[in-house]
Amino acid sequence: MKTVELKKVGTGKVGDKVGDLEPNITEDSLFVDGGEPVGFYLKSVSGRCLQLLELCNKEFRSDRVPKDKMNRSDLVAKARDAGTKYEDTNGVQQLSTLLGSMAPRPHMKRPYPTRSSVHLKPTAKTFIKGMLALAKECEGMVEAIMPDQYNKQLKLIEEWVPERWRFGRLFTSSISNYNISASVHKDSGNIKGASNVIFSTKKQSEGGHLHLPEYGATVESRHGSVLFYPAWRNLHGVTPIKPTVKGGYRNSLVFYPLKAFRGLK
Repeated sequence: MKTVELKKVGTGKVGDKVGDLEPNITEDSLFVDGGEPVGFYLKSVSGRCLQLLELCNKEFRSDRVPKDKMNRSDLVAKARDAGTKYEDTNGVQQLSTLLGSMAPRPHMKRPYPTRSSVHLKPTAKTFIKGMLALAKECEGMVEAIMPDQYNKQLKLIEEWVPERWRFGRLFTSSISNYNISASVHKDSGNIKGASNVIFSTKKQSEGGHLHLPEYGATVESRHGSVLFYPAWRNLHGVTPIKPTVKGGYRNSLVFYPLKAFRGLK
């Protein structure tokens, strides 16, 4: 694993769209900032971890797991201009599913935390069990590669999150983002000092790389890759996802630690 020293070379702005960028981080890497390890990238997991990742991806893509559906705005406009239906374009279906704990949303008349409703669906049990097992696998990676960060994040979770709101040992929640290219943002709802894990699965698709505009770094998203990074810390976004054939996709399975559960029972 090589060491990549992160040095600020630019800026970014929340809401910016990320353009078509080729990845410049494509090998197993440990990210260091000011001499301190802050994350890592593995271009390919193997063994049980890969088996679980592919199981979770298969279950997510099945009818057994509830999903929120979205349409890509650029393709909606293309269909409108052509006088056709969105479904008739060579389009990209965008889907997402949340697992684990959800923060209170007083502005939505829900001033209390809750668990994702997906946990109530009997058909989603295999997906949920698979994701919990995958979380355990990635926690083992973090402990092996960045033991100090593992212990720090474990302590933060124990301090901030009551046991009932945890998803695995280091996280509170998970989201699967299917063909979703996020604009530049920070995960401001996360616990400061803790990090996310992002697994990628891809089939007949290009792009979907994570871009860090302040560092000029673009991390390759490839089938079976994993990224561990403090998403609260720096701006980041995702390059456009472009299926090479209809039905091609990029699916990211993300584990993250929300800070909204401190002081709750």
